[in-house]
Amino acid sequence: MLPVILQRNLEVGLKSIWHQKLRSLLTILGVVFGVASVIAMLAIGEGASYEAQQKIKQLGSMNIIIRSVKPPEETQQQSSRNQMMQVNKYGLLDTDYRALREIPSVAKAVQVRRNRENIWHLEKSAAGQIVSTEPSYLETANLTLKSGRFFNGQDYQARKNVAVIGAGLAAKLFPFGNEPGQTVRVKNHYYRIIGVLGERSLSGGGKTIEAQDINYDLYIPLSTGRAQYGQFVNKIEAGATTREWVELHEIILKIGREEDIVPTVGLVSGILKQHHQKPDYELLVPLELLRQAAQTRRLFDIVLGSIAAISLLVGGIGIMNIMLASVMERTREIGIRRSLGAKKRDIVFQFLVEAVFLSTLGGLIGVLLGLLIPALVTHFAGMKTIVRFWSVLLSFSISAAVGVIFGLYPARRAAEMDPIAALRHE
Repeated sequence: MLPVILQRNLEVGLKSIWHQKLRSLLTILGVVFGVASVIAMLAIGEGASYEAQQKIKQLGSMNIIIRSVKPPEETQQQSSRNQMMQVNKYGLLDTDYRALREIPSVAKAVQVRRNRENIWHLEKSAAGQIVSTEPSYLETANLTLKSGRFFNGQDYQARKNVAVIGAGLAAKLFPFGNEPGQTVRVKNHYYRIIGVLGERSLSGGGKTIEAQDINYDLYIPLSTGRAQYGQFVNKIEAGATTREWVELHEIILKIGREEDIVPTVGLVSGILKQHHQKPDYELLVPLELLRQAAQTRRLFDIVLGSIAAISLLVGGIGIMNIMLASVMERTREIGIRRSLGAKKRDIVFQFLVEAVFLSTLGGLIGVLLGLLIPALVTHFAGMKTIVRFWSVLLSFSISAAVGVIFGLYPARRAAEMDPIAALRHE
C-alpha cells in the first residue's frame, strides 16, 4: 500500500511542476549556473595548475639550478656612464662549479654558458640561443631526443664543431627534415648537426617561472663554445656596446635523494655567499616550486569552490522562495487533500518531491553545461582544462542536497496548515 501512496504523491508533485513550466525553469537557473560554475571553474583551475606543474617538472624535481643575474647596481652604473665600451663582470664562476660539485649529496653537476645569436642554414636564419654545456646536460635537464644523438665525451674533449638543435629551430631551418648531417652557421663558425631534440613547452626562466622557448636553442660542447666565444658577451643597448664578462650562466646540480635537496640548498647558498660579494646569482629549486604550486592549487580550489557554493546557495534560496509561493497558492488544495484523509507526511512528501526534482533537474543541466564550458575554453582559448570526476559528483550531490534542505521548510509549513483554515482560504 505504501508504494502506491508514494507513487501517487510523486505524480501530484510532478504534475504541479509541469503546469508551471516557465516558473520551474526560472527557479532552477540558480542551481544550473551554480553547478556549472563549480565544474567549469575547477576544471580551468586544474588545467592551469597542471600546466604550471609540468613546466616546473621539466626543470627537474631533483635539480638545484643556479643562474647568473645582473645585479641592479650594474644597470644603474651602466646608465650613468657615457662610455662607448664598458665591461660588466658578474655571475657564476668556475670556482663555484668546482666547489659545488664536491658537495657529497650532489650526484651530477653541469655547467652552462649561453649566447644569443642568429643561426643560419643557407639563406634561412633564425634567432636562437647557443647553449654551451657538457654531455650530461641531456639527462640532467630532462631533454629528449627526436633523432640523432647528443654530443659525447669524445666530442667534448676534441672540441668538435658538432651541435644538437631544438625542434623549433629544426622546423624553421630545415622544413623538409633530414637535419642530422646538415650544417648550420653562427657568425664564422660552422657546426655539423648530430641530433634534434623533441619539442618542449615553454620552460621556467626565473623564480617566477618566466617563459623561455628552448625549442630554438642550439647545443654545443662547452669546450668548443669557450674556444670560439670566450668569456665575453657583447650587447648593444641605446647605441652603446656593453661587454659582459660571465664565466658561467648556469650551474645545474642533480641531487641523489629527495630528502637531501633542502639541506643541500643551504650548503649551496653558504658556498656562493663566500665567493660573491654582491647578489649576482639566483637559486631555483623546482621541488619547492612544485610544493608551492600544489599548495596554491588547494587554495585556488577552496576559493573557486566557495564562489560556486554561493551560487548554489542563491539557487537554493530561489527554490525555497518559489516553494513558499507555491504553498500559498495551493492552500485550498492542501485543505481539500487533508480533509479527504491525506496525512501530514503526504503533504510533506508532495512538496519535497517538487523541490528535490527541481534541484536535481537543475543539477543535471548544470553538469552538462559544466562539461561543455571547459571543452569550449580549450577549443577557442587554447587553455588546458581538466574535469575531475569528484567535482562533478560533488556539485551534483550538493544540488540534490539543496533541494532537500531548502524544500523541507516549505513542505513542513504546508503540512502544518490547519485543514479548516486552508479550506476557507481564498
